[in-house]
Amino acid sequence: MSQVTGYHHHSKNHPADQLREIEVLIISAENLKNVSHVTKMKPYALVYVEKYVHVARTHIDEHGGTDPTWNETVKVSFRQKLLENDVMAALNVDIYAHGHLSDKMVGSARILLCDVLKGGKPDEPADNPIQCMTVQVWRPSGRPQGLLNLWVPPTGKFLLRKQSSNLFGKDKQGGEVVNSGVQCMLDV
Repeated sequence: MSQVTGYHHHSKNHPADQLREIEVLIISAENLKNVSHVTKMKPYALVYVEKYVHVARTHIDEHGGTDPTWNETVKVSFRQKLLENDVMAALNVDIYAHGHLSDKMVGSARILLCDVLKGGKPDEPADNPIQCMTVQVWRPSGRPQGLLNLWVPPTGKFLLRKQSSNLFGKDKQGGEVVNSGVQCMLDV
């Protein structure tokens, strides 16, 4: 099985390239490296499995600085075949600081999809707990600096919204937020 590298050379409707979409709750980060020395750091996250297929983006946290909170559910698409072909397929979260002239890389985290996607049915509450995992953030230099809190439901989808209205509220941007009773498990 050859791995596809580089940019997509098939048309979007190619049957071999069926896309799968998963939902990821990007909760918060802590103790990030401050890469904005003049003003308060304003971080956002790019979330992807295959960068050339699809990249999702969180809003910018204007106030959290090196301890940002996003509480944002993003949807990430990737080729369905990837899970069958690549045991190292991973969800990547790249954290950037928004700047006036350019955005600076703060760090990145990586979670193997086989560790988080366990199957089950999105509409079964038992298959779909809202929890949290904490993973190490790595600086571009390769040094560990900071932690990222996130959650990927084992089914890849959160409960149907109408059934989970007691779990989700609305934040100012109109996105979903999970109540702060979420416990994080350290997984570094």
